[in-house]
Amino acid sequence: MNTSVAAADTPRRARSLNAGPLWLAAPGVLFLAAFLVYPSLRLLSLSMIQNGTGEFSMSAFARFFGPSVYRQVLQTTFSIAFQTTAYCLLFGYPLAYWLSGLPKRQQQGVALLVLLAFWTSTLVKNFAWMVLLGRTGFVANVMHELGLAGGDRLLFNRTAVIFTISHTLLPLAVVTMLPVMNQIDRRMSMAAATLGGDRAQVFWRIFFVSSMRGVAAAGLLVFISALGFFITPTLLGSPREMMLGQLIIVQINELQNWQLGSALAVVLVMSALISCFLYNLVFGMSSLAGDADSVRPSHHLHLRRAGNAMVNAAGFLSSHVVAFYDRRVQPITRVSPLLVYSCALIFVLLFPIAAIVPMSFTSDTFLSFPPKGFSLRWFDAYFSSSLWIGATVRSFGIGLVAALATAVIATLAALGIARSRSRMKGALFLLFLLPMIVPSIVTAIALFFLCAHISLVATNIGIVIGHVVIAMPIVFVILLTTFKGHDWGLDHAAGTLGATRLQVLRRITLPCVKNGLTAGFVIGFLTSFEELTVALFIGGGVKTTLPKQLWDDILLQVTPTLAAASTVVLSVVTLLFLLLQSVHPRGRTAASQ
Repeated sequence: MNTSVAAADTPRRARSLNAGPLWLAAPGVLFLAAFLVYPSLRLLSLSMIQNGTGEFSMSAFARFFGPSVYRQVLQTTFSIAFQTTAYCLLFGYPLAYWLSGLPKRQQQGVALLVLLAFWTSTLVKNFAWMVLLGRTGFVANVMHELGLAGGDRLLFNRTAVIFTISHTLLPLAVVTMLPVMNQIDRRMSMAAATLGGDRAQVFWRIFFVSSMRGVAAAGLLVFISALGFFITPTLLGSPREMMLGQLIIVQINELQNWQLGSALAVVLVMSALISCFLYNLVFGMSSLAGDADSVRPSHHLHLRRAGNAMVNAAGFLSSHVVAFYDRRVQPITRVSPLLVYSCALIFVLLFPIAAIVPMSFTSDTFLSFPPKGFSLRWFDAYFSSSLWIGATVRSFGIGLVAALATAVIATLAALGIARSRSRMKGALFLLFLLPMIVPSIVTAIALFFLCAHISLVATNIGIVIGHVVIAMPIVFVILLTTFKGHDWGLDHAAGTLGATRLQVLRRITLPCVKNGLTAGFVIGFLTSFEELTVALFIGGGVKTTLPKQLWDDILLQVTPTLAAASTVVLSVVTLLFLLLQSVHPRGRTAASQ
């Protein structure tokens, strides 16, 4: 009997271990192994090799975790990342909740504004905030008119850094939570209301609990992204707000201390991996792709009881607040506070983006908002500069090549994983998400070390490779969502009617998924066009992209030419973003993933 059971299990195990269509992911696996996994492991080995002697040593880690300035930087990094995550979830959740309650057509229209803020370059937004929060900036002038003190101290402090990072990452939290909220069956809330639950209790006990997967995913992505930030603290912070990303750049670029710089990078990666490990225990990493079936229920009874107690308490307290508002406030105002809040938050998200455009047309030699006069002189300075035009042309060329390479590799991998039933597809899914987990500053440093050994530093090819690695996860998730939403019965039907595999692919599969492919290509280009970190290291100061040129000029001198260049970047992003929305993939909101 045992023999028959084992014999029956053998084909099942063989099927689970059979790669099948997973061979399509082989190019992507080899690419990531060569340009992400291997360089990262080399970076780990460098952190344990003593400078000068080449001997094994853990002195860099001992120095880092000892009572020194490095430990203070670690504490600052985690403090800023945790606070940023909390603010993004706290302020982003009501906006995502409001969007999820809108009719589909209205939701898509308003969500475009949030997505535009999401895809606009971090460097451009931070540059705009530098001008708006300056001593004589727009915000300081408004505070002075209102009689508020402190308008001259808005920059170069912890508050400015946390606010600007939160402003940058809040759209990421919203677009991560929104698809999960859209999947919640509103009939459950209606049923709870018919059983006597008021609005507050229905929200907390039904909707909020059901949306926790999206909240957790948003928190994970925001926290990991915040850990690797270096642009914002460099531009808007002081030495007291130095984060790990800045310290890594100082140790490697300026002090050439590869051991300590590598140790800092290892600490940054381990922090991100631990966060992902904890998330995977509860929800499963594949839930980041919108796969609700992959969610793992928590088996910790005491945690569930504590969570239920907190939700019940929140529902009880909120019931009294909502009842008071309905009786006393609503008849007077007749305006939804959630609507007012959401419109105000969207305005704040778009304000620096909208402000940069008129500033580029100023006739003054200094940047200010509102701008003084009207002139095209700074656009003339931009278009007549061989340095700026050369950087722009290079960014376009690198972006197109990187987008094409990313789309091809990610399409093959997504198709193979979507069609496979092998257990190995889970591990491959995590591999293709790895560039999202590893902070971009670490990826750039690891690639720099590799490219230095194969003579690819200061080359366009080296930058393209780095951009493909960084763009891979989001393009892969979009294409995986597209292929999962495709009706494969159409392909089988065409096959039974005599069509060859090539004919099925050309006439059935590709036409059905062309919107997803186009979206993946556009997003790959946008990611490359706005990417700074890889160009900062692998460009070697010779191959300058448009973001790298913006970065150099911001550090040296802030002139209206920067605003003109930022307007060019914003125009390209807006046009491609509109193209992206016109070819929005069918099915689930892949672009939002």
